[in-house]
Amino acid sequence: MDKIGVMVCGHGSRSNEAVMEFANAVKQIPDYLPKEWELEFGYLEFANPVIRKGLDGLREKGCTKILAIPGMLFAAMHVKNDIPSVLNSYSKEHSIPIQFGKELGIDPKLLEASAQRIREALDMENADDSIPLSETCLVVIGRGASDPDANSNVSKVARLLQEGMGFGWCEVGYSGVTFPLVEPCLEHVTKLGYHKVVVFPYFLFGGILIDRIYGFTDLVAQRNPEIQFLKASYLNDHPLVLEVFADRAKDILSGDTAMNCSLCKYRTNVLGFEDEVGMKQESHHHHVEGQGASAPGSNVQNCDLCDDFCSGACRLQHTHDHENGHHHYGDHDHQHDHHHHPYPHSKHPLGPESVRKYLKD
Repeated sequence: MDKIGVMVCGHGSRSNEAVMEFANAVKQIPDYLPKEWELEFGYLEFANPVIRKGLDGLREKGCTKILAIPGMLFAAMHVKNDIPSVLNSYSKEHSIPIQFGKELGIDPKLLEASAQRIREALDMENADDSIPLSETCLVVIGRGASDPDANSNVSKVARLLQEGMGFGWCEVGYSGVTFPLVEPCLEHVTKLGYHKVVVFPYFLFGGILIDRIYGFTDLVAQRNPEIQFLKASYLNDHPLVLEVFADRAKDILSGDTAMNCSLCKYRTNVLGFEDEVGMKQESHHHHVEGQGASAPGSNVQNCDLCDDFCSGACRLQHTHDHENGHHHYGDHDHQHDHHHHPYPHSKHPLGPESVRKYLKD
């Protein structure tokens, strides 16, 4: 009989808060797994321990079979390319079988956990309960990726929450990469005539991107005092979230590991992304493995662009500095020196370009 180990592969963050929340949640997952199973975790980028270190830990505990699961909600480039590349390389190097499970995905348990977080916001002491849900707008904010399939899943989650809970309207925004970003999304919402808006970050854990979502929410709320904006909490270590993590590990043994590949841009000619079909599966994150959550760009204290929260203007800093003859290497949520396939809508006015006004001379 194989001794089974579970490896939870996290994204990693420059935010100590996000790293600690992830570690705290993962340490609770064994309560939902068979007692004889071992568990370790690691991060793809920035934070420690890195994924390879977690895998080392399972081997040292005598595990002969590893069930690896992505600690992420949706399958974009990290889940489809980066993590499998690390796992495949490790498996080959140490001759140990590693089976990779599917992302957390759209799951009834996650929808219920999301609904509970939204209800908590609606039950806040300052919430105006005279406005019914049918006259309230729900705004769901996803992380945002260069993968349209992953982005579309945020829209599906939003619709399921809107229809399931009875909100009058629903809008979807993203914290980065794609469009609309948080600020233009919320500015659009202010024109719809709703006097109460609930902003729900469909995120697992906190960090710089959550600060960005709440920061822009506060800015738009200040400009529109006639509208009440309620900030719902992200999922974090909700018991139902922990159950889904455990479910994904158990699914591997039953053969249920297939991600939704029907609209995967690496396999299918998805409109606008046709030239990415068949791209090589490799990790692009070796240069930031284990860099640490205290690395430059981790907070606004050491940033000369942002005052109260990370606006994301640092994503545009390279272009801005190139035009002015100097260079800046900080990026609060994703610093890279290597080549990524260009996102076809990177210049969309409601995407990253919408924060250009926050660049300082």
